[in-house]
Amino acid sequence: MYDGLLVIDADAHKMENPVVFFDYLDAAHRDRLASRTDRYGQPRLVVHDRDPRTGAALERVFPQPDGPGKGAFAAIHPETAIGGVFNRIRLEHMDREGVDCMRAYNDYIAHDCRPYAGRLFPVGYLSLADVGEAVKELRRCVLELGMIGVHAPPSVPVPHPAAPAAFPMIRLPKHLSHPDFHPLLAAAAELDVALGVHGSPGVYLPSGIGEQVDTFILSHIFGHRNQMQMALSSCVFDGVFDRFPTLRLGFLEAGCGWLPDLVHAFHEHWEKRIRDFDPGTRISFTEFMRELVRERRGDDGRLHLLAKARGVYDLLVHAERERPADGRDAFLYEYRDLSHDPTEFFGRGQIFASFESDDPAPAYLREALGPIGEDLACFSADYGHWDGVLTDCVRNVARQRAYSREHLAKLLAGNCLRFYGPRLEAAVERPAA
Repeated sequence: MYDGLLVIDADAHKMENPVVFFDYLDAAHRDRLASRTDRYGQPRLVVHDRDPRTGAALERVFPQPDGPGKGAFAAIHPETAIGGVFNRIRLEHMDREGVDCMRAYNDYIAHDCRPYAGRLFPVGYLSLADVGEAVKELRRCVLELGMIGVHAPPSVPVPHPAAPAAFPMIRLPKHLSHPDFHPLLAAAAELDVALGVHGSPGVYLPSGIGEQVDTFILSHIFGHRNQMQMALSSCVFDGVFDRFPTLRLGFLEAGCGWLPDLVHAFHEHWEKRIRDFDPGTRISFTEFMRELVRERRGDDGRLHLLAKARGVYDLLVHAERERPADGRDAFLYEYRDLSHDPTEFFGRGQIFASFESDDPAPAYLREALGPIGEDLACFSADYGHWDGVLTDCVRNVARQRAYSREHLAKLLAGNCLRFYGPRLEAAVERPAA
């Protein structure tokens, strides 16, 4: 609670207890996971696998230790490191600050939070590698484990056709909006359960600019944001929100200050490249020739009509023409099924983002986006992460600007309750009036 207002952390983090977590893994898989202290003195998770193309042994290290897209190191927070592992300490921190907040992991996190029901709400995590299994796990998380929602990555990496042998270091994203993932989105909509989109730099996920830099700081600055921007953009223009009009997606741990610029870009491109787009627009040849004749050419001030005529002849006679393609209309008219301004999605309660306590963005979302700017951002303390803030984390939000009490209530809990929906609404403990 803060000044009588409910506070919910929309994206708190759990640092898995390594002593306990391995008990939840099937025995057949335990030998495939190992830990390692790398040559820089940093702890890494090692996954032993096999290359599906050749059967050769394959080793993946997480987070990615080197190269473009480099992952995290020295990634614990001095105040929240122990509370990230042990919930008793976490709840002490929550009370002090006023914050309520595939299969082996989901079992672990469900059991880990169960003694603190009403205060800690586990959220499942889904792999997109097998959509059928992801749908089953979604239903298990919600219907059997009692979770309030699930998270999924923004995309899965696939080989680049020009460099398949270099996968996964060279990769392309298969976005969450891809039709292959529609059964998962349909199941989330059917169950009326929130689907958080949550990525990370340094874990071999396509990350836009984050893959073009080779220091962790730059990878972290761009990775989260670019992953969420690509995921949101593809869902908007690929028609996910119209196909599933009750689906709620939250784009998490990437801040929300980039939303106004992206929303403007959505509107501008829909207006000028979809609604009003006419690829048949051509320059009038008569007007072009008239102006060409009038225009002086060269520093000598002369018209050089003969040279201009020769240039026009070459342009008309020697220009190459390819055979018309069957998919011409699909090439020219992109996203023709998007029949309305995509900014409408933001007013329908289908899109949410998160912000951390030292992020000033919520203070200007309303000014940039109008009234809907109040309804998008969910508070997150980013608990347990090196860049999270614990001390005064809720008070910092309230001090960013002179919010109305109603607006502040939305930022601290209301938007989070709308995102996670009836399951969180029913589960959260509220203080007696």
